[in-house]
This record gives sequence, structure tokens and C-alpha cells, in this order.
Amino acid sequence: MGKLDGKVALITGGNSGIGMSTAKLFIAEGAKVAITGRNQTSLNAVSEKLGSSVLAIQADAAELESMEKAVSKTVAVFGKLDVVFANAGISSPTPLGGTDLSFFEEVLKINVTGVFCTVQAALPYLKEGASVILSGSTRATDGAPQRSAYAASKGAISSMARVFVSELSPRGIRVNTVVPGATRTPIWNKSTPEETMKLEAARANTIPLNRMGYPEEIANVVLFLASDDASFVQGAEITVDGGARSAPLGAPIYL
Repeated sequence: MGKLDGKVALITGGNSGIGMSTAKLFIAEGAKVAITGRNQTSLNAVSEKLGSSVLAIQADAAELESMEKAVSKTVAVFGKLDVVFANAGISSPTPLGGTDLSFFEEVLKINVTGVFCTVQAALPYLKEGASVILSGSTRATDGAPQRSAYAASKGAISSMARVFVSELSPRGIRVNTVVPGATRTPIWNKSTPEETMKLEAARANTIPLNRMGYPEEIANVVLFLASDDASFVQGAEITVDGGARSAPLGAPIYL
């Protein structure tokens, strides 16, 4: 038996990276999965790859009406909704003194407003025992230069999660947050494989386990939080970063 047998999940930003890996794992564990994204071409590609257990829906996470339609379609096709992974997000540089305000606001709209819209749209269908998982980032606390908007947005996720816990606990709905560190997703790809390898090596040097993570490793934690194995886990933040957040001085660059 799979850990999600008979469950229905919605994953925003499920057309690439961590979201796609999570969708694949959820399906392998017995779930039906709806994925959303803004790029129809990549949605089609993931749908073809994962088969009939996935429903690909073009939607904008930061638009409430768009997410309401996506959730309604999910329930119409699969009959219910048990798990929400609010994963969609962007990471654009916003250097102080050189950032157009529209870029700053776009990051906050997608990463913060988008999470709120996703959970609010799903709420009418979530019953006792449902699981909501938010996607944070170690960028919220590491002070990385030129990432003010992204860091602020992921710090907001932690704060918003606490409020969701207070509001949804009386309904028996769990809310937890997965906090990835540097993970090998397409967002890291440079113009050449050599440049990508150089970047990955530089990041690995700042991580105690001396490597970047894989999307599948993040997905494994999301699976735990989605499953009944985590039935008494509420309001948790699980960091998946090879030790970079908890013991930064243990990284090879300092040894």
C-alpha cells in the first residue's frame, strides 16, 4: 500500500523542480494529483510523463479566481481534495538601489499572495485530516545579497503558517512548512553545463554535507507531511538543506 492511497492532492508550481518531483512521488504512493502552473507547454509535458493520475491545470496562483477554478476542476475530476502543497514561487534578484518596484511586487504577489489564494481557494473542500504544506526557504534567514523580496516573501510564509495553524486546527486540518536549501532544480541552470557545475560546486562548499540537494529529497519530506505518518505534526518547519542553516560553520569552506 502507498502512503497516499485514495488521497487527492493539489500542487501549485507542479510543472517543474520540487513540485514536479513531489507530484511524481505522490502518484507513486497512490494519490491522484492536480498540478498547476502558468506555462501550458511544460504542464503538457509533465502530464504526458506522469500519466492518467495527474491533472494539469493552467492557473495563476496569485489570482484567487484562477485558483478557485483550478480547485473546482480538481474536485470535479477526482471527487475531493485531501492535500495542498502551495509550492509555486519565483526568485528574482532585487538589489537595493537598482530594482524596479514592479519586480519587487511581483515576487511578493506570487510568493505570498499566491500562497494565501491557494489555501483560501482550497479551504471549502478540505475536511478533517487534510494536510496543507507550504514552501519556505533558507533564504528567509541567510541574508543573501540582492534577495530582499524573496527573503521577505519566505519569511512571510513562516509567519502566515502560524496563523493558518491557529485558524485551521479547530477543523482538524494540519499546516506545516518545508524549508529547502540549495536544491538542484532548473532555476540554478546557467547558460552552459560548465557554468552550472561551477555554481553547484561553489554552493556545495557552503553546505556541511558538501553538496546541493535533489528535488526528490525535498519531495520525501513533503510526502511525510502529507501522509498520516505526520498525523500529530502541526505547525512544524522542517529544514532540508544539508545542515547549512543549523551549522553553517560546519561547511567545507570553513574547515
